[in-house]
Amino acid sequence: MLRAQSLQNILVRSGKPTQSFTRGYAAASPTAAFAGQKGSNGKYTVTLIPGDGIGPEISDSIKRIYSAARVPIDWEEVSVAPILKGGKTAIPESSIASIKKNTVALKGPLATPIGKGHVSLNLTLRRTFNLFANVRPCVSIAGYKTPYDDVNTVLIRENTEGEYSGIEHEVVDGVVQSIKLITWDASERVARYAFDFARTQKRRRVTAVHKANIMKMSDGMFLSACREVAKEYPDVAYDEDLLDRVCLQIVQNPRPYSDRVMVMPNLYGDILSDMCAGLIGGLGLTPSGNIGRDASIFEAVHGSAPDIAGKGLANPTALLLSSMMMLRHMGLDSYSAQIEKAALSTIAEGKTITGDLGGKASTTEFTDAIIAKLGA
Repeated sequence: MLRAQSLQNILVRSGKPTQSFTRGYAAASPTAAFAGQKGSNGKYTVTLIPGDGIGPEISDSIKRIYSAARVPIDWEEVSVAPILKGGKTAIPESSIASIKKNTVALKGPLATPIGKGHVSLNLTLRRTFNLFANVRPCVSIAGYKTPYDDVNTVLIRENTEGEYSGIEHEVVDGVVQSIKLITWDASERVARYAFDFARTQKRRRVTAVHKANIMKMSDGMFLSACREVAKEYPDVAYDEDLLDRVCLQIVQNPRPYSDRVMVMPNLYGDILSDMCAGLIGGLGLTPSGNIGRDASIFEAVHGSAPDIAGKGLANPTALLLSSMMMLRHMGLDSYSAQIEKAALSTIAEGKTITGDLGGKASTTEFTDAIIAKLGA
């Protein structure tokens, strides 16, 4: 039976490090479906893409934590290292088949060549499975001090087009044209997901972030789609703001952006979500989910950090919290709550945390500390 369950809200409040970090909600959108079925052993099969650099190390941490928490999941580990197919690079068919079959995947960081080499594998995965919405909650973590302790927003980024459409060509020598593609269908779809998310999570407002003052046709169409969808959600307030103004205001005072959802085209979402991650401590603490109609992929959005790979210095928190989003998506709320409590209390104590969090613990020691708290 097809079950529609979607992502979750981040609920941490300062001073309550054991409060649930994420919360699931039912039937938020028919386009965010999980159709996986338990096997004869009573477990779900989930595709695991360890990734590059530190990816295998942090993926191993998640596997150890899940094993200790007895999460009913069997991992089907695959590689998306590109292969040549018809003269072009492509993801192995066996890996694509695994994600299609399981309908949910967890992915570590993938390295992307800059200015040359194969196309971004992250982009390839989004296009292959039409992962139209990237959901990035950014909320202050109790016990981890940053300049702000009241960040609580969710960014939803259109994930399939915009400047990331990859339509580029050289007009004449020394002149390259890159085309920004915006369609009504994609804009309407991600806007509807944002309003569904806000309504189900009881977030009071949806803000469309844009540059329609300059890109009047492309961003103008995105805003038109948002306005049309907003009419169907009278219980959710709607407004619009310029990207540059949002960036300025949110770093000065993030409080007005609490309890709202911001929805935006692809490139703006890439920039703004990373900036908001910086407000809560960086990409190493930020979960992410890519949502599609037929499959969803949850991932750590930080880099592959090849400079520290194999040294036991990596922080698995982002991938772990992304996997908590995955568990909520699958309806495995009790396991998510148990693991979240252990992870967040470990961070709040500050005794056994990795170097990027201000501690001296190794990846293994940090993982062991979380495991020790499971069931405590």
